[in-house]
Amino acid sequence: MSFREKIIAWEQLPAWRAAQRAAGKRLVVTNGCFDLLHLGHVTYLETARRQGDALLVGVNGDASVRQLKGPNRPVTPEEDRAGVLAALASVDGVCVFAEATATRFLAAAQPDVYVKGGDYTLDTLNQDERRAVEAAGGKIEIIPFVPGKSTTALLEKISRL
Repeated sequence: MSFREKIIAWEQLPAWRAAQRAAGKRLVVTNGCFDLLHLGHVTYLETARRQGDALLVGVNGDASVRQLKGPNRPVTPEEDRAGVLAALASVDGVCVFAEATATRFLAAAQPDVYVKGGDYTLDTLNQDERRAVEAAGGKIEIIPFVPGKSTTALLEKISRL
């Protein structure tokens, strides 16, 4: 399968999810900006994928990344970020969403398992996102953060060159 075939248009997400369910797959979902892909991201995504049968990654659109990270981000446009993620063997689908929070994305994706990194706890997780997952019968897994690996740290290092 071409990585391009793993990029799911927002309008196609409900049908894609229904196909996963019909195939009996336990769907794992995560989300983020994924501005400059690094080892922390890859490790996180592989760990997430092991929580089920298929991994769907929600990617914040460009406008929401600017809202979350500041006016100089993203470094990489949403189409490129989605393509790079889709090329990873651990990723089964990628969907770009417009909002700064993943609540609407999660309501559409209906994950069996929602994975977040260890920089979150159930209490610090966006509670609307938590409710969207739980309303669909999903559970939330917090997986270890990869210390010393972040896009912000990488960009700071680049700026010092």
